[in-house]
Amino acid sequence: MAEITAGSVKELRERTGAGMMDCKKALAENNGEMEAAIDWLRAKGLAAAAKKAGRTAAEGLVGVAVAGVRGAVVEVNSETDFVAKNEIFQDFVRNVAQLALENGDDVEALSNASYPSGGTVSEVLTDNIAKIGENQSLRRAAVLEVKEGVVVPYVHNQVVPGLGKIGVLVALGSAAPSETLVALGKQIAMHVAAANPLALNADDLDADLIERERSIAMEKAKESGKPQNIVEKMVEGGLAKFRKDNALTSQLFVMDGKTPVADVIAQAGKEAGTPVTLASFVRFQLGEGIEKKQDDFAAEVAAAAGVKKDEPVA
Repeated sequence: MAEITAGSVKELRERTGAGMMDCKKALAENNGEMEAAIDWLRAKGLAAAAKKAGRTAAEGLVGVAVAGVRGAVVEVNSETDFVAKNEIFQDFVRNVAQLALENGDDVEALSNASYPSGGTVSEVLTDNIAKIGENQSLRRAAVLEVKEGVVVPYVHNQVVPGLGKIGVLVALGSAAPSETLVALGKQIAMHVAAANPLALNADDLDADLIERERSIAMEKAKESGKPQNIVEKMVEGGLAKFRKDNALTSQLFVMDGKTPVADVIAQAGKEAGTPVTLASFVRFQLGEGIEKKQDDFAAEVAAAAGVKKDEPVA
């Protein structure tokens, strides 16, 4: 059996919100495998359906830049939130977003792009680390473009214009007036920031994610003790709800809480007298998927388990 450390119990507790002893048991039952332990807790109804991408921990800023039919979003990380208030850092993120708009979203190519004041993005970043005295990194970038229409940005928890904690781009394809599309795009982008869809349409959801949800739903349904044919219907019903809840076009629009986003887009096209297509979207949340050290909490868990922080939990 794999050693179960206080650190792994702490991580599982943070990711699932389950109790410490439940987390310890989940890891023991799954040979210390973190993802399997998460699924085990969920199947037992002891943890919420957590999205790994929602584990926000890193600091820094997300920046957006848009020019007509093209938009870019970047994430630049730092060690502390104080750096996000630094004008040198803010100027760097703003310039990198603009460079992504011009050069594309490949991080390596973007790092080697020429910076406006001289040198490359990578060289300026290194210089900024020395000036500010804190490690920083260009983590990721994304670019959206349509042939006709607009790409609309939205920044949530904005620190300064164009920079904040969540950055969203929504691409709308249409011959409708740009002011109409921008107004619609802003509302859709605000919805994306709040609802955090995992894909544009249900068919676009990751196949591995769907299979994982199927396995969890099957375990839950089996524990109901119902006949196999009922179990299968329960599973399919659960998956249908998962697809609906996590695909942007089928989510209920946050502005009214009752209209599917696809219907909102269709109605906008009718009112504009020309079709409107929700072509794509991207959502960057600062630090998602990066785990932050919380030594005090780890010590708390270790103390509760009666071991030192890095010792195996018996």
